[in-house]
Amino acid sequence: MSYCVNCGVELHESTTRCPLCNTRVINPNNLKAMDEPSEPFPLKKGQVETVNSRDVGIVTSVICGATAITCIILNLLVFQDSWWSLAVTGVCIMLWVFLLPLMFFKRMHPTVAFILDGLSVVLFLFLLTFLTESDVWFLGLGMPIVLYITLLMVIEIVCVKVFPNSFLVTFIEIFSGIGILCFGLELLINRYLSISMVPKWSAVVMTVCVVLDVTFITMLSSKRIRVAVRKRLHW
Repeated sequence: MSYCVNCGVELHESTTRCPLCNTRVINPNNLKAMDEPSEPFPLKKGQVETVNSRDVGIVTSVICGATAITCIILNLLVFQDSWWSLAVTGVCIMLWVFLLPLMFFKRMHPTVAFILDGLSVVLFLFLLTFLTESDVWFLGLGMPIVLYITLLMVIEIVCVKVFPNSFLVTFIEIFSGIGILCFGLELLINRYLSISMVPKWSAVVMTVCVVLDVTFITMLSSKRIRVAVRKRLHW
């Protein structure tokens, strides 16, 4: 038989709190267990199951496909002023192609991935021509720029595979790519605008890139200079 220490009411042996005054019932034989704080979280560590990339790809494909089809149906039946659904369809196609290596083909070669990305952008620009009065900008500027950038990216990937992987070589490849990219873009823009093909702003960028490349090549060719620079810059 036990009683509440606060109000003296008789308690049942299974009671943990007094039914009258809500005072906690303390068992003197189990004080140590009652003093130990209870853990708010389980002690056993679990691991969340990783998400299957193929399942994510299926969901993404369904979302992109459903979005494109829904917009085309709305365009045909309701909003018939222009072919705006083609722009949405192009965005869905680009998104799906960009995520393709991550979802289904993780071992896809980067060269193939960049070529597919470039083709998807070209397709998107082509679909945009249905929203404009002319496709001259697509044939004269849009498609050449996308194909040019795609070609440069493929060449960069090949250079990374062929040349040794080092800090200085990476900088040489980056600045060389920037200079060539700017030079080609200005020539393509000048050709589209039917103005002089003499490079101007790209020549300045190219000059800076050449100076930096020569500096890095000099450092790369001389072990003594390379070691001294690494010590001072903590590479």
